[in-house]
Amino acid sequence: MNNQYNTKKSVFSWCFYDWANTAFSTVIITFVFGVYFMREIVGDEISGAAQWGFAISISGFFIAILGPLLGAIADNSGDRKNWIFWLSMMCIVPTAMLWWAVPDNSAAHIIFVLFLVAVANVGLELSQVFYNSMLPHVAPEGKLGRVSGWAWGLGYAGGLTALVVALFGFIGLGDIEPIIQLPTENFEHIRIVGPLVAVWFFVFMMPLFIFTKDVEKEKKPVLESLSLGLNQLADSVRHIKDHKNLLLFLVSSAIYRDGLVTLFAVGGVYAAGQYDMNFTEILIFAIGLNVTAGLGAFGFAYLDDYLGSKPTIIISLIGLIIIGGVILMTTDKIVFLGLSLGLGIFMGPVQAASRTMVSKLTAPEMMTQVFGLYAFTGKSISFLGPLAFGVATEVFDTQQAGMASIILFWVVGLVMILKVKEVKQ
Repeated sequence: MNNQYNTKKSVFSWCFYDWANTAFSTVIITFVFGVYFMREIVGDEISGAAQWGFAISISGFFIAILGPLLGAIADNSGDRKNWIFWLSMMCIVPTAMLWWAVPDNSAAHIIFVLFLVAVANVGLELSQVFYNSMLPHVAPEGKLGRVSGWAWGLGYAGGLTALVVALFGFIGLGDIEPIIQLPTENFEHIRIVGPLVAVWFFVFMMPLFIFTKDVEKEKKPVLESLSLGLNQLADSVRHIKDHKNLLLFLVSSAIYRDGLVTLFAVGGVYAAGQYDMNFTEILIFAIGLNVTAGLGAFGFAYLDDYLGSKPTIIISLIGLIIIGGVILMTTDKIVFLGLSLGLGIFMGPVQAASRTMVSKLTAPEMMTQVFGLYAFTGKSISFLGPLAFGVATEVFDTQQAGMASIILFWVVGLVMILKVKEVKQ
């Protein structure tokens, strides 16, 4: 592999993109803004949680459609960093506009806010398609699992740091006043997290564009790249049946990853609704969760390279299922917090190991194609988890039913991946 890709500076800069973008998932989607939307914009925790879940599921639908199409173009144009930049901006701009998400429960305003969140989520997730596809070019030989795990760990650290900035900079913690005291009548001190995350994302994604080399490939016109890419994608789909082991992994990983996507989207909403947590408590909860998740991602990164990606995924899924099941049975807030911190340990490793598993199951000449299919299979059903959460919450009138649907996704994914052989195709 060319040394221009895997210098220490290049590898670290690639990993740092996770530090930049995870602030959106942590602060906006999961813990702070999602709870604000539910309580102060909609004004009803059950209805707000369902609407939030439906919005994320709709964004997942568009990700499934656009991901393979854009990936087909970029695979042949050889210009991945350019796609990453503009798709990141597609997330950054709507996120900054959340400053105007005032506490107004009119239908038009609710649709406006959900539209901004959905568009931003589409931009973020599509940027990941091109970002993840750079991993085999960036990681040094024999360190694919570690680089992937380091990136996930940095992501959790970035989400944690962004939460700390929001907490002590603008929101406050108990009797501790924030450094910058904004008006609270229209929740300016909460709405500021939109512009905060937007600036955070923009600034910290810059090392990727400055220090990490793009994947070298002959650049072609967009229309030619589109034609070649679609033919390549169609050929991959036609011949995927010849690689049954790989196909089984793609399907199983799509299922359990969908459970994780749903957890990230509604975790803060669930904590607020079930345990009546205020914003400060949710932020403390999120900080603790990001600490354990980051430690898990860093620690399991070495296990991935030495023990294997499949055992790492299985161990992580079993941990998620057991702890998640116990969480559903508890009504005590302190017990819930302790168990959630344990849950965090297994969240990062299952995602990082899944990314490395793709390369282990794929022949070199199919690497780019299969990473595109990996993104496609994940996003093609990414709307099902949030949809299941929303429907279960509405039907049973409790968020516990919605959370139970997440565990079901993990169980099905675990059963399927047990049949996958961790060997090269």
